[in-house]
Amino acid sequence: MRPAFPLVCRGLAWLLVLLLPACVDPYSPEILAAKRSYLVVDGFINSQGVTTIKLSRTFAITSLPKVPNETRATVYIEDAAGARFPLAEGATGTYTSAYLTLTTGRTYRLRIATAAGVLYASDFVPAKITPPLDAVDWRPEPTGLGIYVSAHDDTKATQYYRWEYEETWEIIPPFSPSIEFVNNAIRPIRVLYPAQCWGNERAAAIQLAKTTALSKDIVSDLLLRRLARTSERLYRRYSILVQQHALTKEEYAYWELLRKNTESLGTLFDPQPSQLTGNVHCLSNDTELAFGFVGAHSLAQKRIFIERGQLPFDWPFVSGYEACVPPDTAKGNYIPLLRTGFVVPVSEVRDGITVASLDCVDCRRRGSANRPAFW
Repeated sequence: MRPAFPLVCRGLAWLLVLLLPACVDPYSPEILAAKRSYLVVDGFINSQGVTTIKLSRTFAITSLPKVPNETRATVYIEDAAGARFPLAEGATGTYTSAYLTLTTGRTYRLRIATAAGVLYASDFVPAKITPPLDAVDWRPEPTGLGIYVSAHDDTKATQYYRWEYEETWEIIPPFSPSIEFVNNAIRPIRVLYPAQCWGNERAAAIQLAKTTALSKDIVSDLLLRRLARTSERLYRRYSILVQQHALTKEEYAYWELLRKNTESLGTLFDPQPSQLTGNVHCLSNDTELAFGFVGAHSLAQKRIFIERGQLPFDWPFVSGYEACVPPDTAKGNYIPLLRTGFVVPVSEVRDGITVASLDCVDCRRRGSANRPAFW
């Protein structure tokens, strides 16, 4: 059997690969050189808020790892009665709506007209209300810090859940230079490096749960994230924003297949990858592929903070800068060293200066110096 889908969609984080039974020789199909590219739709219709849709294109795995965005498209939400709600392009390839309050139970879809005039639409889906998160809890465990979510729906109208999360943490560099190297000379520093930065990362993992086999629609203490005791994210202050989605049965099946295709591969006994398209179709040409599943539901979210002082006292303090201490000392003619740009001066000492790599001084190389609004 030959691999049939050598295209990568980074926006949805999937890679279609096929294992060859009883064969260890690598096989590179001719289709790898194909320049065909398909539309990828990433996002959902927010029934109680702002809808954000990201449009991009698939690309061959042999190409440069840069996602080709789909720009200058006309995008809008449409209900079954024909009412339309436009989305405007802001950041390249990202389209957003005004704040909308859609009618629960009424069906909606996304319609797209590309700049080339090709028309796409998702299937009509009913708008759902996502129940609130009951709790986002955390607790120290032998293997590290466990973060858990709990939710329920007394009406039993949810049953299919998906979670995303975004992490933010403080970064404290070990050195604050008092001098700088300018015009081949050392002088007192005029613009200080940031004393603090914030790292940020949105998780790519797919977290799902369903309660269809339970008598009640309850998710209790589901493990969402585990951080090692030595994680630098726990060095000082850590925050996690958890977002909860209520899915339809069909949307859940899509995300479950996506999860299996991206996370469960690795041995001959793992589920084998299958073609993953979703509920977006090309109206101009029914043989043209499109990828993505556009659901319609509200979003529930909760943020928690964890301070270093709340963690067990015997957990090690790991800043991520352990290799930076102590700073090196440069004596004599250190000007050629500073000209290389590999190191920057930190302070003056007797007969010389101390130096460190820029990564040990400028925390902006690991995060942002702009304090988050929620911090």
